[in-house]
Formats: sequence, C-alpha cells, structure tokens
Amino acid sequence: MTDWSSGYVTELGYTHGYYSQLKPLLMRQALRRQGVHHSTAKKLRYLELGFGQGLSLNIHAAATGGEFWGCDFNPTQVANAQELAAASGANVTVLDASFEELALRTDLPTFDVIALHGIWSWISDANRRHIVEIARRHLAVGGVFYVSYNTTPGWSPAMPLRHLMTLHTEFVSGKASGLETRIDAALGFAQSLADGNAAYFRANPAVLKRLKTITAQPRAYVAHEYFNADWHPMAFSDMAEHLSEAKLSFAASAHLLDHVDAINLTPDQQKLLHGQSHPVLRESVRDYLVNQQFRRDLWVRGPRPMAPLVQAELAQSQSYALVMVRENIPLKVQGLLGEIELQPAVYNPLLDALATKGYAAKTLGELRQLLPDLSPQQVAEGLLILSGMGCVEPAQTPEAVRAAKPACDRLNAHLFKQAMHSGDVLYLASPVTGGGIGVNRFQQLFLKALKGGKKTPPEWAQEAWDTLFVQGQRLTKEGKVMETPEENLTELRRQAAEFEAKSLPVLRSLQVA
Repeated sequence: MTDWSSGYVTELGYTHGYYSQLKPLLMRQALRRQGVHHSTAKKLRYLELGFGQGLSLNIHAAATGGEFWGCDFNPTQVANAQELAAASGANVTVLDASFEELALRTDLPTFDVIALHGIWSWISDANRRHIVEIARRHLAVGGVFYVSYNTTPGWSPAMPLRHLMTLHTEFVSGKASGLETRIDAALGFAQSLADGNAAYFRANPAVLKRLKTITAQPRAYVAHEYFNADWHPMAFSDMAEHLSEAKLSFAASAHLLDHVDAINLTPDQQKLLHGQSHPVLRESVRDYLVNQQFRRDLWVRGPRPMAPLVQAELAQSQSYALVMVRENIPLKVQGLLGEIELQPAVYNPLLDALATKGYAAKTLGELRQLLPDLSPQQVAEGLLILSGMGCVEPAQTPEAVRAAKPACDRLNAHLFKQAMHSGDVLYLASPVTGGGIGVNRFQQLFLKALKGGKKTPPEWAQEAWDTLFVQGQRLTKEGKVMETPEENLTELRRQAAEFEAKSLPVLRSLQVA
C-alpha cells in the first residue's frame, strides 16, 4: 500500500492556526524596513505550500485580494480549505497535491509570493528539493519567498530528546494504541529518565524545562511538531545553499522585533555582528549570539537596494491601525535581552494618537503631525516595535479596504456559524489590515447576534447561551465548570458588556464588526 503521507502525521488533525508572517502587507513592511525592493505587481499572485487547515490562506485571499493558490497533500485539510474558499468567494485555487506533484505541473502561473510556514523542517530532503524547484520555476523576478524553520544552535541541545521520544513510539508503544496514547507514553518515558537523574538532563537543564512545556501542550500540536518521520533543524548557511539553486538571496526577517537590535543584542554584540560583511556569516553569527531556535526568513529573487528617498516616501504614506484595546497594551516588550520597559513619554502619546478618531488607521505622516513633540525616528521606531508586539498592524489603502470587505464579510459570516459548535477558529478577516484579527469564540457569537439584529449585550449573551445550552456545553471559570444556567448567563452577560465597552470599537474600526 502506498504511504501518501510520506511519514507526516495525519492521524491527528493539524491546528486551525493563523500565522501573521504569511500576510503580504507584513512582508512588505519588513522588506521596506531593510530597504529591499521586491515585486509590486498590481494584481498579487500568491502561493502557499502546505497550508494546513487553510485558515491563513483564506483569510489573506479574502482580506488582501489578488489571486491566491495553495496546496496541501492531506485531503481532509484540503476539503476544509475549499469550504472556506467557497464561503468567501475570493479568488482561491486549492490543490490536493504533494510537493512533487506540484513541481511537475505545467499550468502554474508565475507568483509574486511563495510562502511556507512550519513545513521545511518536517519534510524529507526530496520534498525540500521539490520546493526549491517550484520556487526556481514559478517565483517572479523580484518575488518574495517566505520560509520558517527550526534552526541551530538553539535546537541542538534538545535534538536528542526528540530522538528518544520517537524511539519509544517506534519500539515500545504499539500502533494499535493510537498516536495520542503513544505520545503520552513517550513523554512519560522521557520524564522517567529525567527523574532517574540522567546525566543528559543534568547537563542540559533547559531541555528538562522544554520537556515540561511539551507535556502541557495540546497533543495535536505535539504530534506535528515532534513526531513526524522527518524532523531536521537546519543551520542558516545550509538554508542559503539550498535556496541558491532558485537564485534566492536573504533579504529580511519576517519577525519584526528581530529588526530592533537594542532589545536583542548588547552593544558589544551589535558591534561584533555589524563587523561581519558576508550576509551568510552575519546571519549565522546572529543565530549564535541569540541562540536562535526558529527563523522566519524573507528571501527575494533578485533583490535591489531601495533608494533612501523612495524608502522614506513609502514609509510616510503607509497607514497603521491599532488592533488591541488601548488600555490593555503594556508599556514593555519582550526582547532576547529580557523584558524591556518602553518609554512612557514616547509610547503613551503614540498609542493615544492611534486610538483617536475611533481607532481609525492613520499614515505615518498623519501621526507625525499629531505628535509634534516626538522625532520622526521615535514615531517610526515606536510603530515598528508595536507592530512586532502585535498591537499595531500596517493597514491597506481605502481602495483596497473597500474591495476586500465583501469577501471578508462572507468569510466571517461562515466562521460565526462554525463558532456555534466549535472553538477551533479564533480569528476573523479584516479588510483594513489585510489579515486575521484574534476574536475568541464567545466574541464571535456576540458578533453573530449583533449582525443578526440583537442590539444589547444582554441579548448577545442570551443568544450565545441558547447556542451552548442545546449542545450541553458550559463555561468554565478559574478551572471550574459552571453548572447552572444562571451562572453561565451571568458570566456571558459580563463578557458581553466588557466586549461592547472595549473590544467592539476596535473591531468596528477594523471593519470586522
């Protein structure tokens, strides 16, 4: 019998996650920050390889516009992605295909973006070669290639732990017991070695901490992260060698906080890093300085430096939107040097300005006019850090927002219906940001009630409770299940009132509500 999965976990479904690094607008922000030209075709063509449940693919297709393609080898996940695509009506082509099958196709267009998140480290060398061939043949000159992957040296100490756990599932746990049970047994076995004072764990105390973290994680995530047949953390230099065959050059990190040296590197480390002229050596040195475990890279086919004047003009016209409740944003950021306090004299007025006019998006130029006491550098750096924290996101032009709104509304309406019976999807599509916005299940039910004509928080809470009650579902608070209808309804009313006062104005500004 043919193993169509190629050793990839299919017994437990992949999570319904959303990954903002796949968003075209964020890619542009990162590349502009580094002064790198890239393809700016009027009609974006975008390919996502290995899209999982297809949530990111479909949110970006609905919220960004253009022509989106995606492939995944798992037919169950393809069916889910096709359902989302049909709901939104966006221009999405969803393919049930392996990377080898996709590489052999002759009908693919040229893409401005090819992206894969959480794929590269968990597939075979043969599949990596197929991906490089797809990029070589189908990525436009000036096109962007996004790839995330586990890397060394950060993963090096924990690689034997993963090896030990997979050995246990192979040689001890019977397949008839089910993967989730086998994972539990493997984790328990690893913990027994740690409890037995194994020298490996004594020499690598961080690995014991990682084991405790893994044990607490959902088993579907653990299965896909650690128990695939292929699992290959890769050094940046090896990645560069692979991608050179597709004429790709490293351009920028898609993780915006990586662009801020002051929160990640000491002055001496910054000096050492900037003394490296070769880009491969420089990125490798940085990985050693920060003990990098996971990279989120943007590569460009034929990168060109952006003239400073062009870079400044593009930055000046870019809009930004606050995507969190103003009062909930902490004045601290987590860098690799630890938790850094943000300057209140800079960040309070900047956040206040972003929250004015009902959280409406504002260009960098408009923000500078609203903040005459702050320097242009302070405003730009503040927006970068707030974007990296996930509090602020770059926004689309008004024309793009208008074009994207109908598809976003249709996709969100479909997700509201899913929220009636499931809490799997915790994001909705925003035409303002061109991407996903975190909205929990109960908030989605409140929005469904609001869009259905219910006007007050008590009405939203009642409709949400009616939905839960008929399914025998109950709320939990502080780890305890609320048993009586009165307790559940009281808690839902509290959440609905808080939602109206805090989150709803933000979601309205993002055209999600």
